[in-house]
Amino acid sequence: MFKTIANAWKIPDIRNKILFTLLMLLVYRIGAFIPIPGVNIEFIQSQVGQYEVLGFLNLFSGGSLSNMTIFALGITPYINSSIIMNLLTVAIPKLERMAKDEDGRKKIASITRYFAVILGLVQAIGIMLGLGAQAVENTQPFTYITIVLCLTAGTALIMWIGERITEKGIGNGISLLIFISIVSGMPGMLRTMLEGVGNGSINFWLFVLVIGLAFLIVLGITFVDLGERRIPVQYAKRVVGRKMYGGQSTHIPMKVNQSGVMPLIFAITILMLPGMIGQFWPESGFYAWYQAWAGPGTVLYGIVYALLILFFSYFYSQIAFNPVDVSKNLQQNGGFIPGIRPGKPTSDYLAKILSRITLFGAIFLAVVAAVPTFFTFMTGVASVFGATSVLIMVSVALETTKQLESQMMMRHYKGFLN
Repeated sequence: MFKTIANAWKIPDIRNKILFTLLMLLVYRIGAFIPIPGVNIEFIQSQVGQYEVLGFLNLFSGGSLSNMTIFALGITPYINSSIIMNLLTVAIPKLERMAKDEDGRKKIASITRYFAVILGLVQAIGIMLGLGAQAVENTQPFTYITIVLCLTAGTALIMWIGERITEKGIGNGISLLIFISIVSGMPGMLRTMLEGVGNGSINFWLFVLVIGLAFLIVLGITFVDLGERRIPVQYAKRVVGRKMYGGQSTHIPMKVNQSGVMPLIFAITILMLPGMIGQFWPESGFYAWYQAWAGPGTVLYGIVYALLILFFSYFYSQIAFNPVDVSKNLQQNGGFIPGIRPGKPTSDYLAKILSRITLFGAIFLAVVAAVPTFFTFMTGVASVFGATSVLIMVSVALETTKQLESQMMMRHYKGFLN
């Protein structure tokens, strides 16, 4: 990875994209330290440390929620908006037709942005109502309005930063923002573990086991993320005028993990919703049951988390690789898979293979994501170990490296053709 970055730095166009990405990430981190006026930070920090759901939101915002800065909501409203719009695109034929057209995709993206701002407004109001009157320095209506507007504006600015990175920088902007948020909290988590080992609250061998498990997760996710099934493709020979085209052999690369890091992000985002809703009524029976049996660190939480990863893995694999479209493109260009008839037999064959490799990749992600929950359930070190964080960081790093490599390859091809 470091060699790829060093080689990319030598190319002026890619170097400018890297610098732009770093500048946008710097703006994001600066915003994570700009406080919102009128809030009781000490009380909010105590609440974030007390409730698991707020702890997850704080993780995805890079510590902004505990300090109640303008980026306290993080990118969560935009992710929720994207989930809802993607599900509606599959369920509503009109949106599905729009998604296949360039102008339609722009309209859907615009709707997603507006909906994200609305969700950010609702989430800001919900958090302030859930925290209560102690979260503000005075209970004047203007104070609440100012705080809610600052939180909503911060969400809109984060969304803009993420889209600018995707458009003019390197990698997926939303994934990189989550990546940098998690990375910013890793030194504190490691320091907590070392302090626990030093004062005897955490056994030294347990610390070694945690580090070893994290290493195995990094190794496994890298292996699966780079794995692919290559489907051989043969192109028929065609005579056009006096020249003969086609006749070459190639392959269709089908990745084991077609959907990348998105199943993890979407699954954890949905799992946070019940806790967020329950915090509006902290004395209710539902919230008591949720904390005891379905909250982070429980067995039920790990099982539901694994099932959501399975669902989103299949959902996004169909979006990333559509067997019907691939089959049509092959047939239109005179390509065929040896031993498989063109048309529907080809699409069925590709769908069958996609289902098998997606199942393997999804089960792997689900097991890796659920193992730390059971590990936490048995050892009680939930606050210092989060495999979801490791999974997201490794996946985003690999995806960004691949984009760098692909852009370098395109740059070389352009130079060759010119």
